[in-house]
Amino acid sequence: MVDLFISAFVTLFVVIDPPGCAPIYAGLTHAADARARRIMATRAVLIAAAILVGFAAFGEELLGALHIELDSFRIAGGLMLFWIAFEMVFEKRTQRREERADRVRATPEVEDVSVFPMAMPMLAGPGAIAAIMLLTNEADGLSGTMVVLGALATVLVLTLGALIAAGPLMRLLGDKVEAAITRLLGVLLAALAAQYVIDGIRGSFGI
Repeated sequence: MVDLFISAFVTLFVVIDPPGCAPIYAGLTHAADARARRIMATRAVLIAAAILVGFAAFGEELLGALHIELDSFRIAGGLMLFWIAFEMVFEKRTQRREERADRVRATPEVEDVSVFPMAMPMLAGPGAIAAIMLLTNEADGLSGTMVVLGALATVLVLTLGALIAAGPLMRLLGDKVEAAITRLLGVLLAALAAQYVIDGIRGSFGI
């Protein structure tokens, strides 16, 4: 169970990427007061949690309804996570997030950023959805699923803390440290993604 928790925590932490979301959130909410920033951060994390828990609970049924085998989803999800890792290492993901944030800032009537772009697609994006579905399908029974959900809850609590402390956090870390952390997490995610693909191929071909 400890190994499962660590694996789930690392995977979800890397995919959701609290250190990478913090500067984006700070930029989006720079005009809001501290109370409004806390409310939007809390709302964004709660909405993302509801989305991810929903896919964790009903993802297997969804795959069955679409006649998609789990091994096929492992391969597809692994490739998707590998692409995210590639973007993290070469800072493409951060650039795309910043461009999305710029578009939101350029629209004056959009004030509450908790639903878009924070909850979706930044926190509960395709990569996080694929990761939580893969992890819950890999988990052994109800106890394993609860361990994965516990890891998700831990990551989301850390994410909430990072969003609330986004301004001071970025002044403390700086752009270079944040970029180095993002690249390191990208390398770890690439290794995890490769393992998902390997497991999917082994299952599909009975190797």
